[in-house]
Amino acid sequence: MFSKFLTVTALAASLSTAAYAADAPTDPQIAHIAYTAGEIDVAAAKQALEKSKNAEVRQFAETMERDHEAVNQQALALLTKLKVKPEDNATSKSLASAAKTELKTLSKLQGAAFDKAYVENEVAYHKQVNTALETALIPSAQNAELKSLLQTGLALFKAHQAHAEHLASMLK
Repeated sequence: MFSKFLTVTALAASLSTAAYAADAPTDPQIAHIAYTAGEIDVAAAKQALEKSKNAEVRQFAETMERDHEAVNQQALALLTKLKVKPEDNATSKSLASAAKTELKTLSKLQGAAFDKAYVENEVAYHKQVNTALETALIPSAQNAELKSLLQTGLALFKAHQAHAEHLASMLK
């Protein structure tokens, strides 16, 4: 539980950095942050599919994997079209580091304990990413197509958050 708090805190701090930095993130940095966030959820979903036997958790993980891979493919297609290369940055590095720690923590859990921790992490993760999209990434995006893709992703990710919250209430 403490690890989850640290992971969510690190995520919040790293995403908030983008919102409050003197220089707003550039479109290539925003693209990398958004792509990294999607890849993190895909990795978590794959871990859940390997470990969970719970049908509802597995269905949720399948949805996370499918939807986040689809959004990331749309993002890559847009970046190719715009001839923009995603730019690694402190926020995307912090996200990746925190996710690696969380995956390691979750890997030690089994059964219902894993399911509960995975879903609770998904709730917290989606809350933080959705807040970052609303308050930092979308407002900072300069390219209209990138901004539109982020807004589309936000709508989908809000549905993911609601799904995760519902599932978490069932697993208590």
